[in-house]
Amino acid sequence: MNRNLLYIIPVTILFTFSCSEPPVEQAVESITAESLMSHIEVLSSDEFEGRAPATRGEDLTVDYLIETMEQIGVEPGMVDGSFVQEIPLLGQQVDGSAATMNIRSNGQIEEELGFRTDFMAWPSNEAERVELQNAELLYVGYGIQAPEFDWDDYKETDVEGKVLVFKNSDPSGDPEIFDGDSRLYYGRWSYKFEKAEEMGALGAIIIHTTPTAGYGWSVIENSWGRERFALKEEGDSGSKPEFNGWLTEEHSENLFELAGLDLEEMLDAAEERDFEPVPMEGVSLDVELTATYSDMSSRNVLGQIEGSDEDLKDEYVVFTAHYDHLGVTNPVDGDSINNGALDNAAGVSAVLEMANAYKQLEPEMRRSALFLFVGAEEMGLLGSLYWSQNPTVHPGKVTANFNMDGMQVYGETEDVVLVGYGRNSISDVIEMYAEQEGRVVKPDPNPEQGFFYRSDHFSLARVGIPAIFPNPGRDYVNKPDDFIETVDSLSAVNYHSVGDEINEYWDLSGMEKDVHLFFRSSFNILNDDEMMSWEDGDEFQAVREEMLMQAP
Repeated sequence: MNRNLLYIIPVTILFTFSCSEPPVEQAVESITAESLMSHIEVLSSDEFEGRAPATRGEDLTVDYLIETMEQIGVEPGMVDGSFVQEIPLLGQQVDGSAATMNIRSNGQIEEELGFRTDFMAWPSNEAERVELQNAELLYVGYGIQAPEFDWDDYKETDVEGKVLVFKNSDPSGDPEIFDGDSRLYYGRWSYKFEKAEEMGALGAIIIHTTPTAGYGWSVIENSWGRERFALKEEGDSGSKPEFNGWLTEEHSENLFELAGLDLEEMLDAAEERDFEPVPMEGVSLDVELTATYSDMSSRNVLGQIEGSDEDLKDEYVVFTAHYDHLGVTNPVDGDSINNGALDNAAGVSAVLEMANAYKQLEPEMRRSALFLFVGAEEMGLLGSLYWSQNPTVHPGKVTANFNMDGMQVYGETEDVVLVGYGRNSISDVIEMYAEQEGRVVKPDPNPEQGFFYRSDHFSLARVGIPAIFPNPGRDYVNKPDDFIETVDSLSAVNYHSVGDEINEYWDLSGMEKDVHLFFRSSFNILNDDEMMSWEDGDEFQAVREEMLMQAP
């Protein structure tokens, strides 16, 4: 591929500094609001067409990332000496006009449900056609098996050949289990579908309510009604459930009533540890689905800087940022390009600038640094998931992951938010450096929404890597008293829209300050004698210990 691009890559390399400053502070000073903005301006320009996977915009972005890292002096991150890891993807499109779901009572059809309006469903085993009649239903509450909390909703019930009906979210009434009101992975829809597969179920349906999902039915309709993508799997996928899906609250009430059950009572019953699965006697389900499939691919881009300590250089800190966005969509007021300036040209810029600064500190780095720019995040964290399943570095050799997804672009704040605060020792290090700067570290203000499981660090956490997801603070400095309301309004209007562009409110002084904080913290971790760790009892602690034992 020809990578002689028409723009000049805005990286200032290997400054010559006064010897009076410590090397780390010299490197920090190379990260400026101007240098951060320069990458964002390029990546979010119309020329890059919104950076969607398998498009010209992705090609331009991958070229830009490679040329920037080559100019900095970052080495390729793949074993074969390249910068690129291919991500095989499979697209699935359900034919809505042919999708049906009928509820039967004692063998007779009682309700014919409408696709999108009443239910969403799709084949989960890559089948082109799903045809089920009179499928048995089993309500399994939250459908959670969590031995660390002495919680098992299945109680050894045989679920093979049944469609499992799930309550969304996870138990929140007891602060001693499931982290209280915070949503753990057990509460995510993806866990429910994975558990149905693990248990050998015929299918899986999640009851949608706005409180348990955190969003209305329209999100379900829009997200699952369009073409969906997954990692392309090798071999037979026939062992998976026939289908996965969602059912509206209204029709869930009707379903339970036909089974002689009260939905509200059943949802409440799921809150108790002694809950047992409830057969939905007398009711069954007919499901017909048709889907078409298409192959495509995206790419991860990886670069690395090797550490200098012979004993530690095979251990890594991994910096992640997804470079993809939504590409070109239907025009809104004449604009069809989703530029993705905040989401996530800003995060990519932060990682590129940290890579440039680390190159200046190469002799001072005991461990190595891996800069992982992932693709297909907007399709469901697929690039980072692929890396976690096909890692270029054994997860047991990664001490920490800093994930940059959305940055502070509206000015300086007295605080910084850490999604994952208190879950592992990374947040302790960041908090130490924040205190030195007179700043305050705060936890996720909306833990019930499960943001920890909605960006790329989660893919790394699932294989045991201690991970942190910094978010912008909210206590703005030298701004009007109501400025946070302006920021919230801008975020609501511009998120995943053509409006995600650099605008007159942007002020990267806060981003500069935040990246300095993350750089100092990560430099400490790169040089610490000990690796980072999950807190005792965290849901990822056990897999971490397993990975440490397996590491070469």
